[in-house]
Amino acid sequence: MTGDVLLHVDRVTKAFDGLVALSEVSLRVRPGQIKGLIGPNGAGKTTLFNLIACCLSPTEGDIVFRGRSLVGLPPHRAAELGIARTFQNVQIFPGMTVLEHVLVGLHRQAQAGLVGAALRTLGVRRTESRLREQAEALLARVELTPWAEAPVETLPFGLLRRVELARALAVRPKLLLLDEPGSGLNPTEKQAMSQLIRSLRDEGITVFLVEHDMTMVMGLADEVAVLDHGALLCEGPPGEVQRDPRVVAAYLGEEDDA
Repeated sequence: MTGDVLLHVDRVTKAFDGLVALSEVSLRVRPGQIKGLIGPNGAGKTTLFNLIACCLSPTEGDIVFRGRSLVGLPPHRAAELGIARTFQNVQIFPGMTVLEHVLVGLHRQAQAGLVGAALRTLGVRRTESRLREQAEALLARVELTPWAEAPVETLPFGLLRRVELARALAVRPKLLLLDEPGSGLNPTEKQAMSQLIRSLRDEGITVFLVEHDMTMVMGLADEVAVLDHGALLCEGPPGEVQRDPRVVAAYLGEEDDA
């Protein structure tokens, strides 16, 4: 693996009770990239994200992030190393405010002991104040400040996507895994989300995203990888991937000579 690779998926296979979800998949994500991952339903995209986030371990192969193997690590260690993730189905906690959701993402920075927390010592109060300031800054970053104190379940879906993104940013990721960031959004919201993702990349966060909206992913990604039936079909610049007859046949649903 060369020094300009942030994430290296190396001949990874994942089987569930004999069913092979991924078969010898190899791909690389370079620092500063927006990389797209596409493929038909059941192609193995979510399984690959689960492996990178350490929610699963590969049956064979290795996943190396910043020079360190992720295999066998628990999910919280992946977060500590700089990997954050959002989900296709937004994960929320009804009854909590938008600000509180972001504070959940910052909880690892709160190291008060039981006694200190119970007595609310000066150190605890200072930490709470610092974390609140960080959470407010993250909400401002994704343009959610007006909804900071709103119960999260009252927000429309487009804003919930931003809540989840702010919570992911709370771990200060080097690699941000976005699972269907455009799902459920209208065209205007998708355009705004694309602009936000580009700005995060410009700030130094590498983005690896799964997306079904071809217009969105092809306009956003620097490079696209295609999975089909658990295998890497092709990988390259968006224009080349769109013209690949194998992709047209397997994913876009068009005739090879279209």
